[in-house]
Amino acid sequence: MEDDHKIVSTCTMNVHKFPFDTQTCHITVSSINHSDKEIKLVPASNSSKATQVARESILTQGEWEFLNISVSKEIDIYEGQTFDRIMYTISVRRMPLMHFINFQLPILFFLIVDLASFFIPDRGEKLCFKVTVLLGISVLMLILNDILPSKSHRCPLIATYVIVIFSFMLLSLLETILVIYLINMSSEQDTKRVQRPEDLSSETDKCKGDSSDHISYSGVEAPLESLMLKEIYSKEKMNDMHLLQLILEELQTIKQTLVPHTLNAQTGQKYWLRMVKCINRLFFVVYLISISLFLGFMFREWKVE
Repeated sequence: MEDDHKIVSTCTMNVHKFPFDTQTCHITVSSINHSDKEIKLVPASNSSKATQVARESILTQGEWEFLNISVSKEIDIYEGQTFDRIMYTISVRRMPLMHFINFQLPILFFLIVDLASFFIPDRGEKLCFKVTVLLGISVLMLILNDILPSKSHRCPLIATYVIVIFSFMLLSLLETILVIYLINMSSEQDTKRVQRPEDLSSETDKCKGDSSDHISYSGVEAPLESLMLKEIYSKEKMNDMHLLQLILEELQTIKQTLVPHTLNAQTGQKYWLRMVKCINRLFFVVYLISISLFLGFMFREWKVE
């Protein structure tokens, strides 16, 4: 008996390797009321002929590529009776090019841009740049949420791919925050060290101002003292060279006070800059090696059937 029938069936999808996945649908034809003595089920064609007929009948494939149809005949035994069963296994493969170009490749580009950002000077612009890259990854994660089915027995590899890359970029952002914090902290400490001798000089000037105020406090004593000073200066006959010598001595005293603090500030700043460079280099090497191993693992998993 041969007759044409149209069967509409749904299949459970395994999206673990999306978008490089291959799906199989099983269609079973059997009788549960009549044994093989009453109804004999025989496939009309073998696997190769069924595949050829299916290829000729398919008009459009969409995002799926038809692979083959496998035809097999099996026998079920129930309560001492045998029943014929014919099973058709249909295999289709997803065409991953559009998903790869529209989703996976942009994420890979974001990752390359994040790696290139290590060569940007450690300033606020670098931090804003990394935050922008993270926002771009977040938008792509929303697109992935719409693409993947809501129910899956195993975590899709593409979800692992996105989450791990997002985690790497987040660690890169935290490292940038740490580096900028260390640079700012070193700058604040250097500023405090440089300001200390100025505070001393300001206190000295204040004392001088107080003493001058004390001298000019009394309207009677100030003229007398000024006259006495004029007499002393006139008696000693101090010339301009002597005044310049006094000024030079004062400047040398100030220099001796400022130079140690300036050297200490420069030494501290160089120490923090060396530490920042070491942190950047170490993190960049670990980051590059880790992401290379992860990408190699992911592409190997997608390639393995």
